[in-house]
Amino acid sequence: MTDVAALKTALEGLKVEDNPALVKQKSRDFFWYSPILKRQLDGVTADLVVTPQSEDEVIRALTACHAMKVPVTVRGCGTGNYGQAMPLSGGVILNMAEMNRIIDIKPGRLVCEPGVIMHAIDEAAREHSGQELRMHPSTAKTASIGGFIGGGSGGVGSIRWGGLRDLGNVLRLRVVTMEETPRVLELDGWDLQKVSHAYGTNGIITEVEVPLTASYDWVDVIVGFDDFMDSARYGDDIGNHDGLLLKLASPIAAPIPHTYFLRHRKFIPEGKSVCLVTVAPHAVDPLIAFTERTNGEILFRSDTAEDLKGLPPAYELSWNHTTLRALRVDPDITYLQVLYPFPDQLELVEKVHARFGDEVMAHLEFVRFDGNITCFGLPIVRFTTEERLEEIMRIHEDMGCPIFNPHRYTLEEGGMKQTDEVQLAFKREADPDGLLNPGKMIAWEHPEFDYAAEKTYLFPGLQKAE
Repeated sequence: MTDVAALKTALEGLKVEDNPALVKQKSRDFFWYSPILKRQLDGVTADLVVTPQSEDEVIRALTACHAMKVPVTVRGCGTGNYGQAMPLSGGVILNMAEMNRIIDIKPGRLVCEPGVIMHAIDEAAREHSGQELRMHPSTAKTASIGGFIGGGSGGVGSIRWGGLRDLGNVLRLRVVTMEETPRVLELDGWDLQKVSHAYGTNGIITEVEVPLTASYDWVDVIVGFDDFMDSARYGDDIGNHDGLLLKLASPIAAPIPHTYFLRHRKFIPEGKSVCLVTVAPHAVDPLIAFTERTNGEILFRSDTAEDLKGLPPAYELSWNHTTLRALRVDPDITYLQVLYPFPDQLELVEKVHARFGDEVMAHLEFVRFDGNITCFGLPIVRFTTEERLEEIMRIHEDMGCPIFNPHRYTLEEGGMKQTDEVQLAFKREADPDGLLNPGKMIAWEHPEFDYAAEKTYLFPGLQKAE
Protein backbone atom coordinates (compact mmCIF):
# COMPACT_ATOMS: atom_id res chain seq x y z
CA MET A 1 0.00 0.00 0.00
CA THR A 2 1.47 3.33 -1.07
CA ASP A 3 2.02 5.92 1.66
CA VAL A 4 0.71 8.75 -0.49
CA ALA A 5 1.45 11.52 1.98
CA ALA A 6 5.08 10.44 2.41
CA LEU A 7 5.48 10.02 -1.33
CA LYS A 8 4.11 13.51 -2.01
CA THR A 9 6.63 14.88 0.46
CA ALA A 10 9.45 13.05 -1.31
CA LEU A 11 8.24 14.42 -4.66
CA GLU A 12 7.86 18.00 -3.46
CA GLY A 13 8.74 20.45 -6.23
CA LEU A 14 7.58 18.13 -9.02
CA LYS A 15 4.21 18.44 -10.76
CA VAL A 16 2.00 15.99 -8.85
CA GLU A 17 -1.74 15.29 -9.20
CA ASP A 18 -3.71 13.40 -6.55
CA ASN A 19 -7.30 14.30 -7.45
CA PRO A 20 -8.89 10.81 -7.68
CA ALA A 21 -10.93 11.61 -10.80
CA LEU A 22 -7.93 13.04 -12.66
CA VAL A 23 -5.66 10.23 -11.49
CA LYS A 24 -8.13 7.63 -12.77
CA GLN A 25 -8.40 9.47 -16.08
CA LYS A 26 -4.62 9.28 -16.52
CA SER A 27 -4.67 5.60 -15.47
CA ARG A 28 -6.70 4.54 -18.52
CA ASP A 29 -6.17 3.99 -22.21
CA PHE A 30 -8.42 2.54 -24.93
CA PHE A 31 -8.55 -0.85 -23.19
CA TRP A 32 -12.35 -0.74 -23.53
CA TYR A 33 -12.02 -1.76 -27.20
CA SER A 34 -11.96 -5.24 -25.64
CA PRO A 35 -14.97 -6.43 -23.62
CA ILE A 36 -12.64 -8.80 -21.79
CA LEU A 37 -10.20 -6.07 -20.76
CA LYS A 38 -13.06 -3.76 -19.90
CA ARG A 39 -14.29 -6.33 -17.39
CA GLN A 40 -10.81 -6.98 -16.01
CA LEU A 41 -9.32 -3.49 -15.91
CA ASP A 42 -12.18 -1.06 -15.44
CA GLY A 43 -11.32 -0.40 -11.78
CA VAL A 44 -7.57 0.03 -12.24
CA THR A 45 -6.15 3.33 -11.00
CA ALA A 46 -2.90 4.79 -9.70
CA ASP A 47 -2.38 6.72 -6.46
CA LEU A 48 -0.62 9.72 -7.96
CA VAL A 49 0.26 11.20 -11.33
CA VAL A 50 3.72 12.73 -11.67
CA THR A 51 4.37 14.87 -14.74
CA PRO A 52 8.11 15.48 -15.17
CA GLN A 53 9.37 18.44 -17.17
CA SER A 54 12.90 17.13 -17.76
CA GLU A 55 15.12 14.08 -17.54
CA ASP A 56 16.41 15.31 -14.19
CA GLU A 57 12.85 15.28 -12.85
CA VAL A 58 12.35 11.75 -14.20
CA ILE A 59 15.45 10.66 -12.29
CA ARG A 60 14.24 12.36 -9.13
CA ALA A 61 10.79 10.73 -9.37
CA LEU A 62 12.26 7.27 -9.96
CA THR A 63 14.72 7.68 -7.10
CA ALA A 64 11.93 8.60 -4.68
CA CYS A 65 9.66 5.78 -5.84
CA HIS A 66 12.46 3.23 -5.68
CA ALA A 67 13.32 4.23 -2.12
CA MET A 68 9.69 3.65 -1.08
CA LYS A 69 9.18 0.59 -3.37
CA VAL A 70 6.35 2.35 -5.20
CA PRO A 71 5.42 0.92 -8.64
CA VAL A 72 5.79 3.31 -11.59
CA THR A 73 3.86 3.00 -14.84
CA VAL A 74 4.98 5.25 -17.69
CA ARG A 75 2.33 6.89 -19.85
CA GLY A 76 2.57 8.67 -23.18
CA CYS A 77 -0.81 10.01 -24.27
CA GLY A 78 -2.92 6.95 -23.45
CA THR A 79 -3.79 6.01 -27.04
CA GLY A 80 -2.87 2.33 -26.60
CA ASN A 81 -5.56 -0.30 -26.99
CA TYR A 82 -4.87 -3.02 -24.47
CA GLY A 83 -3.91 -1.64 -21.12
CA GLN A 84 -0.20 -1.15 -21.83
CA ALA A 85 -0.07 1.99 -19.67
CA MET A 86 -2.56 1.00 -16.98
CA PRO A 87 -1.12 0.68 -13.42
CA LEU A 88 -2.15 -2.80 -12.31
CA SER A 89 -0.52 -2.31 -8.90
CA GLY A 90 -1.43 1.32 -8.34
CA GLY A 91 1.46 3.56 -7.38
CA VAL A 92 2.59 6.35 -9.70
CA ILE A 93 1.68 7.17 -13.29
CA LEU A 94 4.71 8.87 -14.83
CA ASN A 95 3.03 11.13 -17.37
CA MET A 96 5.57 12.07 -20.05
CA ALA A 97 3.25 14.37 -22.02
CA GLU A 98 5.01 17.60 -21.00
CA MET A 99 8.47 16.44 -22.02
CA ASN A 100 7.62 17.56 -25.53
CA ARG A 101 10.57 19.52 -26.94
CA ILE A 102 11.88 18.95 -30.44
CA ILE A 103 15.64 19.18 -29.90
CA ASP A 104 17.16 18.93 -33.38
CA ILE A 105 16.17 18.34 -37.01
CA LYS A 106 18.75 17.31 -39.59
CA PRO A 107 18.61 15.70 -43.03
CA GLY A 108 17.15 12.24 -42.47
CA ARG A 109 16.80 12.41 -38.68
CA LEU A 110 15.12 14.15 -35.76
CA VAL A 111 15.86 14.24 -32.02
CA CYS A 112 13.10 14.99 -29.52
CA GLU A 113 11.71 14.26 -26.10
CA PRO A 114 9.24 11.36 -25.80
CA GLY A 115 6.09 13.40 -25.22
CA VAL A 116 6.01 15.14 -28.60
CA ILE A 117 2.80 14.45 -30.53
CA MET A 118 3.65 12.71 -33.79
CA HIS A 119 1.58 15.05 -35.94
CA ALA A 120 3.52 17.96 -34.42
CA ILE A 121 6.78 16.25 -35.40
CA ASP A 122 5.59 16.04 -39.00
CA GLU A 123 4.52 19.68 -39.01
CA ALA A 124 7.86 20.84 -37.61
CA ALA A 125 9.93 18.65 -39.94
CA ARG A 126 7.95 19.75 -43.01
CA GLU A 127 8.36 23.41 -42.13
CA HIS A 128 12.05 22.95 -41.36
CA SER A 129 13.18 20.96 -44.39
CA GLY A 130 10.32 19.21 -46.24
CA GLN A 131 10.60 16.01 -44.18
CA GLU A 132 8.27 13.79 -42.15
CA LEU A 133 8.26 10.62 -40.05
CA ARG A 134 8.45 7.32 -41.87
CA MET A 135 5.45 5.87 -40.05
CA HIS A 136 2.83 6.72 -37.47
CA PRO A 137 -0.30 5.18 -35.94
CA SER A 138 -3.79 6.22 -36.98
CA THR A 139 -3.80 8.27 -33.76
CA ALA A 140 -0.95 10.51 -34.99
CA LYS A 141 -2.80 13.68 -33.95
CA THR A 142 -2.97 12.56 -30.32
CA ALA A 143 -0.21 9.92 -29.87
CA SER A 144 3.31 10.66 -28.63
CA ILE A 145 6.49 9.37 -30.22
CA GLY A 146 7.68 7.76 -26.98
CA GLY A 147 4.38 5.95 -26.50
CA PHE A 148 4.48 4.73 -30.10
CA ILE A 149 7.96 3.26 -29.69
CA GLY A 150 7.17 1.77 -26.28
CA GLY A 151 3.80 0.30 -27.16
CA GLY A 152 3.34 0.29 -30.93
CA SER A 153 4.63 -1.88 -33.74
CA GLY A 154 3.95 -0.04 -37.00
CA GLY A 155 1.17 1.70 -38.87
CA VAL A 156 0.65 4.23 -41.63
CA GLY A 157 3.82 4.06 -43.71
CA SER A 158 4.60 0.43 -42.86
CA ILE A 159 3.68 -0.60 -46.39
CA ARG A 160 6.94 1.06 -47.43
CA TRP A 161 9.13 1.05 -44.33
CA GLY A 162 8.15 -2.09 -42.39
CA GLY A 163 7.72 -1.97 -38.62
CA LEU A 164 9.37 -0.37 -35.63
CA ARG A 165 11.21 -3.64 -34.98
CA ASP A 166 13.13 -3.27 -38.26
CA LEU A 167 16.65 -1.91 -37.92
CA GLY A 168 16.81 1.73 -38.95
CA ASN A 169 13.25 2.72 -38.04
CA VAL A 170 14.45 3.93 -34.62
CA LEU A 171 17.99 5.30 -34.45
CA ARG A 172 18.70 5.96 -30.77
CA LEU A 173 16.97 6.04 -27.40
CA ARG A 174 18.00 7.60 -24.13
CA VAL A 175 16.66 5.57 -21.22
CA VAL A 176 16.62 5.99 -17.42
CA THR A 177 16.75 2.87 -15.25
CA MET A 178 14.74 2.12 -12.08
CA GLU A 179 17.39 1.57 -9.43
CA GLU A 180 18.51 3.07 -6.12
CA THR A 181 20.64 5.42 -8.21
CA PRO A 182 19.04 5.56 -11.68
CA ARG A 183 21.42 5.41 -14.62
CA VAL A 184 21.02 7.15 -17.98
CA LEU A 185 21.77 4.81 -20.90
CA GLU A 186 22.18 5.51 -24.62
CA LEU A 187 20.89 2.65 -26.77
CA ASP A 188 21.26 2.13 -30.50
CA GLY A 189 21.51 -0.72 -33.00
CA TRP A 190 20.30 -4.06 -31.66
CA ASP A 191 20.17 -2.66 -28.13
CA LEU A 192 17.06 -0.72 -29.10
CA GLN A 193 15.16 -4.01 -29.04
CA LYS A 194 15.56 -4.05 -25.25
CA VAL A 195 13.03 -1.27 -24.72
CA SER A 196 11.09 -1.03 -28.00
CA HIS A 197 7.56 -2.39 -27.56
CA ALA A 198 8.28 -3.23 -23.94
CA TYR A 199 5.45 -1.16 -22.43
CA GLY A 200 7.91 0.71 -20.22
CA THR A 201 8.61 -2.41 -18.18
CA ASN A 202 12.38 -2.02 -18.23
CA GLY A 203 13.29 1.64 -18.58
CA ILE A 204 11.90 5.14 -19.08
CA ILE A 205 12.56 6.70 -22.50
CA THR A 206 13.62 10.34 -22.12
CA GLU A 207 14.96 11.09 -25.60
CA VAL A 208 14.28 9.69 -29.05
CA GLU A 209 16.16 9.87 -32.34
CA VAL A 210 14.18 8.71 -35.36
CA PRO A 211 14.68 8.77 -39.12
CA LEU A 212 12.85 11.17 -41.41
CA THR A 213 11.92 10.86 -45.05
CA ALA A 214 10.71 13.27 -47.73
CA SER A 215 7.25 14.70 -47.08
CA TYR A 216 4.46 14.96 -49.65
CA ASP A 217 1.01 16.46 -49.91
CA TRP A 218 -0.41 12.96 -49.73
CA VAL A 219 -3.55 12.16 -51.70
CA ASP A 220 -6.28 9.90 -50.32
CA VAL A 221 -8.10 7.64 -52.76
CA ILE A 222 -11.00 5.33 -51.94
CA VAL A 223 -11.44 2.51 -54.46
CA GLY A 224 -14.71 0.55 -54.36
CA PHE A 225 -15.27 -3.14 -55.13
CA ASP A 226 -18.33 -5.37 -55.29
CA ASP A 227 -16.35 -8.28 -53.87
CA PHE A 228 -14.06 -8.01 -50.86
CA MET A 229 -11.44 -10.40 -52.23
CA ASP A 230 -11.05 -8.12 -55.24
CA SER A 231 -10.16 -5.29 -52.85
CA ALA A 232 -7.71 -7.60 -51.02
CA ARG A 233 -6.01 -8.60 -54.27
CA TYR A 234 -5.90 -4.94 -55.31
CA GLY A 235 -4.17 -3.99 -52.04
CA ASP A 236 -1.63 -6.77 -52.52
CA ASP A 237 -1.00 -5.76 -56.13
CA ILE A 238 -0.43 -2.06 -55.52
CA GLY A 239 1.76 -2.88 -52.53
CA ASN A 240 3.99 -4.86 -54.85
CA HIS A 241 4.20 -2.13 -57.50
CA ASP A 242 7.50 -0.62 -56.43
CA GLY A 243 7.01 2.48 -58.59
CA LEU A 244 3.86 3.52 -56.70
CA LEU A 245 4.85 5.60 -53.69
CA LEU A 246 2.21 4.55 -51.13
CA LYS A 247 1.71 5.30 -47.47
CA LEU A 248 -1.44 3.24 -46.93
CA ALA A 249 -3.32 0.35 -48.54
CA SER A 250 -6.28 -0.85 -46.45
CA PRO A 251 -8.86 -3.25 -47.92
CA ILE A 252 -12.05 -3.18 -45.83
CA ALA A 253 -15.07 -5.40 -46.36
CA ALA A 254 -18.69 -4.33 -46.65
CA PRO A 255 -20.68 -3.44 -44.64
CA ILE A 256 -17.98 -1.59 -42.65
CA PRO A 257 -17.34 1.39 -44.98
CA HIS A 258 -20.93 2.50 -45.58
CA THR A 259 -22.12 1.62 -42.07
CA TYR A 260 -19.30 3.06 -39.98
CA PHE A 261 -17.47 5.71 -42.05
CA LEU A 262 -20.18 8.27 -41.44
CA ARG A 263 -18.43 11.33 -42.85
CA HIS A 264 -17.47 9.48 -46.03
CA ARG A 265 -20.77 7.62 -46.35
CA LYS A 266 -21.98 9.88 -49.17
CA PHE A 267 -19.09 8.61 -51.31
CA ILE A 268 -19.48 4.89 -50.51
CA PRO A 269 -22.55 2.99 -51.78
CA GLU A 270 -24.10 0.42 -49.49
CA GLY A 271 -22.66 -3.05 -50.05
CA LYS A 272 -19.32 -1.79 -51.38
CA SER A 273 -16.02 -3.06 -50.06
CA VAL A 274 -13.19 -0.58 -50.40
CA CYS A 275 -9.46 -0.18 -50.44
CA LEU A 276 -8.25 2.98 -48.75
CA VAL A 277 -5.11 4.26 -50.46
CA THR A 278 -2.78 7.11 -49.54
CA VAL A 279 -0.44 7.92 -52.39
CA ALA A 280 2.13 10.59 -53.26
CA PRO A 281 0.82 13.22 -55.74
CA HIS A 282 3.16 12.17 -58.55
CA ALA A 283 1.92 8.58 -58.25
CA VAL A 284 -1.81 9.34 -58.47
CA ASP A 285 -2.06 9.06 -62.25
CA PRO A 286 -0.18 5.73 -62.37
CA LEU A 287 -2.44 4.44 -59.56
CA ILE A 288 -5.54 5.47 -61.49
CA ALA A 289 -4.17 3.81 -64.63
CA PHE A 290 -3.60 0.59 -62.70
CA THR A 291 -7.06 0.76 -61.13
CA GLU A 292 -8.70 1.05 -64.56
CA ARG A 293 -7.46 -2.47 -65.34
CA THR A 294 -9.13 -3.95 -62.25
CA ASN A 295 -12.67 -4.36 -61.00
CA GLY A 296 -12.20 -1.26 -58.87
CA GLU A 297 -14.09 2.02 -59.09
CA ILE A 298 -12.69 5.33 -57.87
CA LEU A 299 -15.20 6.53 -55.28
CA PHE A 300 -13.24 9.42 -53.79
CA ARG A 301 -10.08 11.44 -54.37
CA SER A 302 -8.97 14.09 -51.92
CA ASP A 303 -7.16 16.01 -54.68
CA THR A 304 -10.34 16.46 -56.75
CA ALA A 305 -13.06 16.52 -54.08
CA GLU A 306 -15.03 19.76 -54.08
CA ASP A 307 -15.25 20.07 -50.30
CA LEU A 308 -12.98 18.36 -47.76
CA LYS A 309 -14.42 20.23 -44.76
CA GLY A 310 -15.13 17.81 -41.91
CA LEU A 311 -13.58 14.83 -43.71
CA PRO A 312 -10.86 13.01 -41.75
CA PRO A 313 -7.78 11.80 -43.63
CA ALA A 314 -7.90 8.22 -44.85
CA TYR A 315 -5.50 7.10 -42.14
CA GLU A 316 -8.16 8.02 -39.58
CA LEU A 317 -10.39 5.39 -41.19
CA SER A 318 -7.66 2.76 -41.06
CA TRP A 319 -5.69 0.71 -38.54
CA ASN A 320 -7.23 1.04 -35.06
CA HIS A 321 -9.42 3.93 -36.15
CA THR A 322 -11.55 1.50 -38.14
CA THR A 323 -12.54 -0.18 -34.90
CA LEU A 324 -13.01 3.16 -33.13
CA ARG A 325 -15.43 4.39 -35.78
CA ALA A 326 -17.35 1.13 -35.62
CA LEU A 327 -17.59 1.32 -31.81
CA ARG A 328 -19.06 4.81 -32.04
CA VAL A 329 -21.94 3.37 -34.06
CA ASP A 330 -22.20 -0.09 -32.50
CA PRO A 331 -20.81 -0.60 -28.97
CA ASP A 332 -21.36 -4.36 -29.24
CA ILE A 333 -18.41 -5.02 -31.53
CA THR A 334 -14.75 -5.65 -30.86
CA TYR A 335 -11.72 -6.59 -32.95
CA LEU A 336 -8.73 -8.87 -33.44
CA GLN A 337 -5.14 -8.50 -34.62
CA VAL A 338 -4.11 -11.17 -37.12
CA LEU A 339 -1.06 -11.90 -39.24
CA TYR A 340 -1.57 -13.47 -42.66
CA PRO A 341 1.90 -14.91 -43.35
CA PHE A 342 3.66 -14.42 -46.70
CA PRO A 343 3.44 -15.91 -49.31
CA ASP A 344 -0.01 -17.37 -48.69
CA GLN A 345 -1.64 -14.20 -47.38
CA LEU A 346 -4.41 -13.90 -49.98
CA GLU A 347 -5.33 -17.59 -49.79
CA LEU A 348 -5.53 -17.35 -46.00
CA VAL A 349 -7.57 -14.15 -46.11
CA GLU A 350 -10.06 -15.80 -48.46
CA LYS A 351 -10.38 -18.89 -46.26
CA VAL A 352 -10.89 -16.88 -43.09
CA HIS A 353 -13.35 -14.49 -44.73
CA ALA A 354 -15.38 -17.40 -46.12
CA ARG A 355 -15.30 -19.18 -42.75
CA PHE A 356 -16.72 -16.32 -40.68
CA GLY A 357 -18.62 -14.03 -43.05
CA ASP A 358 -20.16 -10.99 -41.35
CA GLU A 359 -19.45 -12.31 -37.85
CA VAL A 360 -15.81 -11.32 -38.42
CA MET A 361 -15.84 -8.43 -40.88
CA ALA A 362 -12.56 -8.25 -42.77
CA HIS A 363 -10.17 -5.32 -42.46
CA LEU A 364 -6.63 -5.63 -43.79
CA GLU A 365 -3.54 -3.44 -43.60
CA PHE A 366 -0.80 -4.17 -46.12
CA VAL A 367 2.72 -3.86 -44.73
CA ARG A 368 6.30 -4.79 -45.51
CA PHE A 369 7.09 -7.66 -43.12
CA ASP A 370 10.54 -9.27 -43.19
CA GLY A 371 11.06 -7.64 -46.57
CA ASN A 372 7.88 -8.97 -48.18
CA ILE A 373 4.51 -7.33 -48.77
CA THR A 374 1.86 -9.11 -46.75
CA CYS A 375 -1.07 -8.06 -44.59
CA PHE A 376 -2.20 -7.80 -41.03
CA GLY A 377 -5.85 -8.15 -40.21
CA LEU A 378 -7.74 -5.95 -37.78
CA PRO A 379 -11.18 -7.47 -38.38
CA ILE A 380 -14.26 -6.21 -36.62
CA VAL A 381 -15.97 -8.94 -34.61
CA ARG A 382 -19.65 -9.04 -33.71
CA PHE A 383 -19.17 -9.85 -30.04
CA THR A 384 -21.53 -12.34 -28.38
CA THR A 385 -19.64 -14.10 -25.58
CA GLU A 386 -16.07 -14.33 -24.35
CA GLU A 387 -16.14 -18.06 -25.08
CA ARG A 388 -17.08 -17.47 -28.71
CA LEU A 389 -14.38 -14.80 -29.05
CA GLU A 390 -11.78 -17.24 -27.76
CA GLU A 391 -13.08 -19.87 -30.19
CA ILE A 392 -12.78 -17.46 -33.12
CA MET A 393 -9.16 -16.80 -32.18
CA ARG A 394 -8.41 -20.52 -31.91
CA ILE A 395 -9.88 -21.12 -35.36
CA HIS A 396 -7.63 -18.42 -36.83
CA GLU A 397 -4.58 -20.02 -35.23
CA ASP A 398 -5.62 -23.47 -36.46
CA MET A 399 -5.91 -22.08 -39.99
CA GLY A 400 -2.33 -20.79 -39.85
CA CYS A 401 -3.07 -17.14 -38.98
CA PRO A 402 -1.30 -16.07 -35.76
CA ILE A 403 -3.30 -13.88 -33.38
CA PHE A 404 -1.67 -10.96 -31.56
CA ASN A 405 -4.30 -10.94 -28.89
CA PRO A 406 -5.77 -7.48 -28.18
CA HIS A 407 -7.80 -8.97 -25.32
CA ARG A 408 -4.71 -9.51 -23.15
CA TYR A 409 -2.59 -6.91 -21.38
CA THR A 410 0.73 -8.78 -21.18
CA LEU A 411 3.59 -8.41 -23.62
CA GLU A 412 3.78 -12.10 -24.44
CA GLU A 413 0.07 -12.74 -25.02
CA GLY A 414 -0.76 -9.47 -26.73
CA GLY A 415 2.10 -8.70 -29.05
CA MET A 416 5.22 -10.80 -28.81
CA LYS A 417 3.90 -14.35 -28.91
CA GLN A 418 6.85 -15.54 -26.82
CA THR A 419 9.15 -14.43 -24.05
CA ASP A 420 11.78 -11.98 -25.26
CA GLU A 421 14.95 -13.02 -23.47
CA VAL A 422 16.73 -9.79 -24.40
CA GLN A 423 14.03 -7.65 -22.81
CA LEU A 424 13.87 -9.94 -19.77
CA ALA A 425 17.63 -9.78 -19.24
CA PHE A 426 17.56 -6.01 -19.56
CA LYS A 427 14.73 -5.82 -17.02
CA ARG A 428 16.87 -7.71 -14.52
CA GLU A 429 19.57 -5.10 -15.08
CA ALA A 430 17.47 -1.93 -15.32
CA ASP A 431 14.61 -2.72 -12.93
CA PRO A 432 15.90 -5.34 -10.49
CA ASP A 433 13.02 -4.83 -8.03
CA GLY A 434 10.32 -5.14 -10.70
CA LEU A 435 8.78 -1.73 -10.02
CA LEU A 436 8.27 -0.61 -13.62
CA ASN A 437 4.77 -1.33 -14.98
CA PRO A 438 4.39 -4.53 -12.94
CA GLY A 439 2.13 -7.23 -14.29
CA LYS A 440 2.83 -6.76 -17.98
CA MET A 441 5.77 -9.15 -18.51
CA ILE A 442 4.87 -12.77 -17.78
CA ALA A 443 8.50 -13.86 -18.07
CA TRP A 444 9.25 -11.72 -15.01
CA GLU A 445 6.08 -12.23 -12.97
CA HIS A 446 5.49 -15.93 -13.59
CA PRO A 447 8.33 -17.67 -15.48
CA GLU A 448 6.64 -21.09 -15.29
CA PHE A 449 3.36 -19.94 -16.82
CA ASP A 450 1.86 -22.63 -19.07
CA TYR A 451 0.93 -20.99 -22.36
CA ALA A 452 -0.36 -24.30 -23.71
CA ALA A 453 -3.09 -24.37 -21.05
CA GLU A 454 -4.90 -21.60 -22.98
CA LYS A 455 -5.60 -19.66 -19.82
CA THR A 456 -5.50 -15.92 -19.39
CA TYR A 457 -2.51 -14.92 -17.32
CA LEU A 458 -3.72 -12.70 -14.48
CA PHE A 459 -1.26 -10.66 -12.51
CA PRO A 460 -1.81 -11.49 -8.82
CA GLY A 461 -3.03 -7.96 -8.11
CA LEU A 462 -6.00 -8.57 -10.39
CA GLN A 463 -6.87 -12.14 -9.50
CA LYS A 464 -8.91 -11.05 -6.49
CA ALA A 465 -11.17 -9.04 -8.78
CA GLU A 466 -11.89 -12.12 -10.86
